[in-house]
Amino acid sequence: MSNLFEAAGLEEGAPRPLADRLRPKTLDEVVGQDHLLGPKGPIGRMVAKGHLSSIILWGPPGTGKTTTARLLADKVGLHFEPMSAIFSGVADLKKVFDAARGRRAVGKGTLLFVDEIHRFNRAQQDSFLPVMEDGTVTLVGATTENPSFELNAALLSRAQVLVLNRLDDAALEKLLRRAEEHVGRKLPLDEDARASLRAMADGDGRYVLNLAEEVFEVAGDQTLDTAALVGAVQRRAPLYDKGREGHYNLVSALHKSVRGSDCDAALYWLARMLAGGEDPLYICRRMVRMAVEDIGLADPEALHQTLAAKEAYDFLGSPEGELAIAQALIYLATAPKSNAAYTAFGAAKRAAKETGSLNPPAHILNAPTRLMKDLGYGKGYVYDPDTPEGFSGQDYFPDEMEREQFYEPFERGFEREISKRLAYWAKLREEKSK
Repeated sequence: MSNLFEAAGLEEGAPRPLADRLRPKTLDEVVGQDHLLGPKGPIGRMVAKGHLSSIILWGPPGTGKTTTARLLADKVGLHFEPMSAIFSGVADLKKVFDAARGRRAVGKGTLLFVDEIHRFNRAQQDSFLPVMEDGTVTLVGATTENPSFELNAALLSRAQVLVLNRLDDAALEKLLRRAEEHVGRKLPLDEDARASLRAMADGDGRYVLNLAEEVFEVAGDQTLDTAALVGAVQRRAPLYDKGREGHYNLVSALHKSVRGSDCDAALYWLARMLAGGEDPLYICRRMVRMAVEDIGLADPEALHQTLAAKEAYDFLGSPEGELAIAQALIYLATAPKSNAAYTAFGAAKRAAKETGSLNPPAHILNAPTRLMKDLGYGKGYVYDPDTPEGFSGQDYFPDEMEREQFYEPFERGFEREISKRLAYWAKLREEKSK
């Protein structure tokens, strides 16, 4: 007997959450993952062949990773052996591997399901390799973290990574209808509140069923609107881990929205990051980078705006200071874009690396000593402000190096004016060189 309820013969009557009672009994009942479980999906094809390869299931919480693994074991006739990387160590792994070898000796395979597999350290992950290679176990790992960051390359080379989708609105609605059918009555919510309930779940099937169970218990005979729903249940914190991939995904979304001049999308991602607890000063630092990398001299004011937003936030604090950040973000998103300065500096760095330690031309070197004057330091130098055009046209590259053009401004924003200046100086330089 695996627990006290089963020992007492009370398994059917044991108290179980609604989400557990509605756990799918077949792969067809798993919602939102047709791209994996359908006939043309990778898991669907494995099931059709009756042979399962080792896989890593990567996806957000409540998307069916554990359920899928358990049902797969039943479908292909393997013994299901679950374990959690949080509570297990090397000794536990050794026991599991020995038991799997015993089953294999009598012709029974083992599906080893490891929840939170990214919690295992590198040495523990390496211990899976020999038993995966000789077929002692078929590994199904589950993780909410990016496997390419958290798992050994050797382990990844022996297992296919499959990505589970965050449950969309239609999948969540399907789960709510199953809950209603199981309970035997409609969820006591009006249409807007029902939509709000799905939004609160944030793509997590387990969570939406937990919320539904809570609503069934607290609503009684009344039908709740959105305000009553929010008052009755605890609102879920947004899924956002400041130290892991969720953080970098939202940073990337914010940056690319600004680069793409999509002001509204940029404001949305800013709001998401702040709601998730991101440090506003980190966002300010990223915005300074956007100002110099993606806008540059097309609008030099962009850098001033972002620095001013940082100062305003320091002065006002939250939440008032967040408005200054939003204002600067709008400025960045609506500013003309240019990476000409960014590209120019990259090209200059490559040239500096390739040319080594070339000396500056002698005419632009200072000559504070007699010896240096005798060696030609400063000889022939023309002081540009003393010329009629304020431009001497002299060459400032090393003598051994051909002149190169690194900076090529775009015909947009303030860089149009810079482009005119450069063209004027290029014309004067050519005339003076003759």
